[in-house]
Amino acid sequence: MKAQNEQRAGLLYGFGAYGIWGLVPLFWPLLMPAGAVEILAHRMTWSLAVVGVALLAVRRWGWIRELLRRPRKLGLTALAASVISVNWGLYIWSVNNGHVVESSLGYFINPLVSIAMGVLVLGERLRRAQWAAVGLSFLAVLVLAVGYGRPPWISLVLACSFATYGLIKKKLNMGGLESLAAETAMLFLPALGYLLWLGAQGRSSFASQGVGHALLLAATGLVTAIPLVFFGAAAIRVPLSTLGLLQYMAPVFQFGLGVLYFHEAMPPERWAGFSLVWAALAILTWDALRTARRSRARLEAAPVAAAPAPAREPA
Repeated sequence: MKAQNEQRAGLLYGFGAYGIWGLVPLFWPLLMPAGAVEILAHRMTWSLAVVGVALLAVRRWGWIRELLRRPRKLGLTALAASVISVNWGLYIWSVNNGHVVESSLGYFINPLVSIAMGVLVLGERLRRAQWAAVGLSFLAVLVLAVGYGRPPWISLVLACSFATYGLIKKKLNMGGLESLAAETAMLFLPALGYLLWLGAQGRSSFASQGVGHALLLAATGLVTAIPLVFFGAAAIRVPLSTLGLLQYMAPVFQFGLGVLYFHEAMPPERWAGFSLVWAALAILTWDALRTARRSRARLEAAPVAAAPAPAREPA
């Protein structure tokens, strides 16, 4: 009964995390007339404040000393901070400039880019179904390039930056709160310096657009930290295969908002490109579920095979 309650709670946390990430395109336009770089700087600054309060509540500080003693890990953290700032900044800009559908494509193809990076960087070997999924995604990019009249660079940069961030995080092996605290701490001074410079130039929307707008900019810290905390709570309660399925919630919501709420154009060639991506993801999901089922079956059969045969009774 306790295990069922934990799994139910994990699913709720997972729905909460990916639901917030999927609906966040509704939030960024509320921050205009602030530009994407100003919003990004506020996000970095206020995220550190929120995560710092969370760390005070759970009293987890020992990781700081360990991080400072390991230059390689510190360097990887700085690289992760740089990569995620590119991802965050481009995503905010794309939403506020009418590219919600194209940004959603970036998160649709992100798992496929991660697989390609596994082959190119880590030397992993792919199964036939994974090769088929990667091939379909490559064809989808070509079709979308024809439809857009250019390569879908927003989607590609978002997917590659987030996949790179995931690869670095895999090497770092740090908790969600700790890693976000370390990354935002490294970005805090440049972000704060930029905000102070904007204020000195009289170009800061934080001071000029009223209290409500200032509170919305401060809320970027909560919008960043809350889904991450929910994700961490879900990750320890539900199987990885379930999380893998839940991750598609966010781009599905973003795509729906782009088409139905922001009324972005979807000509036939764009539908064709997205259909190819969705077919690739369907193949990838089917292959992952089949592999997980076979692995569980082998694990369950192993104790039976290893058990000694019963002794024969004497005649």
